[in-house]
Amino acid sequence: MVYTVTVNPSIDYVLRVPALQLGHINRCSVGGVYAAGKGVNVSVVLKRLGVDSVATGFTAGFTGQALYRGVQDEGVQADFVHLRSGLTRINVKVRAGEETDFNCDGPDIGASDVELLKEKLGQVRAGDVVVFSGSVPGSLPQDIYARLMHGLSDTGAKFIVDAAGQALTDTLEYRPFLIKPNAEELGQIFSVSVSSAAQAAEYADRLRAMGAQNVLVSMGGQGAVLVDAEGGRSFAQAAQITPVDTVGSGDSMVAGFIAGYLLTSDLGYALRLGSAAGGATAAREGLADRSGIYGMLSRIGHVRAVE
Repeated sequence: MVYTVTVNPSIDYVLRVPALQLGHINRCSVGGVYAAGKGVNVSVVLKRLGVDSVATGFTAGFTGQALYRGVQDEGVQADFVHLRSGLTRINVKVRAGEETDFNCDGPDIGASDVELLKEKLGQVRAGDVVVFSGSVPGSLPQDIYARLMHGLSDTGAKFIVDAAGQALTDTLEYRPFLIKPNAEELGQIFSVSVSSAAQAAEYADRLRAMGAQNVLVSMGGQGAVLVDAEGGRSFAQAAQITPVDTVGSGDSMVAGFIAGYLLTSDLGYALRLGSAAGGATAAREGLADRSGIYGMLSRIGHVRAVE
């Protein structure tokens, strides 16, 4: 089974306006209202690719109840800790020729709530995949993913981490099967600018030396780089598309990679399917569906070595 852990999920409220005018009333249309958060997005895309998962984490208030129903409506098993107070955040995504996002703070999460989440993760067994994904709210320590992984370190499960900064680097001692920084996040870890596949491979290899088994670097329209456990460096060119909305494209890449690997145990195919899923989401409103992903896969060329 695949488990996705989202400690700071959200309701994403997408608004479309002809032109954003600060200080004025802006008339807009609603582009969509989605149960979201990075791990939730991974679960949704996995389901659309035929892979079941359990989505867990924290919800709160009436917005948390809406998120829970939204996850279930996608056919995903929802098993969240519902907090006693606060609200699951609502993130507002304004589309006015360019993407402007207002991402809010999440509810306060206490130590007893974390213990309840650990209990839910107690069902993880050898061979399962656990995905830790997304931002960490201020009420939790930045090393929360590492702490949760510590409690699961004897299970034999595979860990996947899609987070930034300390939330990512603190997990490396537990040898996650896969981590997925984007190029900007990778550069921030090493205080450099990453602008080419060769640079991405170089710094991804440093993360591998620090403990990660496989490192997948998303580079938007440039493509994606994978440094595998043996030090192999692979590159998948992104399909040429006109982006519509890039929210969730990185999460879709993670889901596509997981699905591709579980289906074939082939890292090259996983890289291609992950790239296709990310591109298919960027090319439409909302997360990509199965037909869109496999249609995009036909436009992704063969994986080649990074030069």
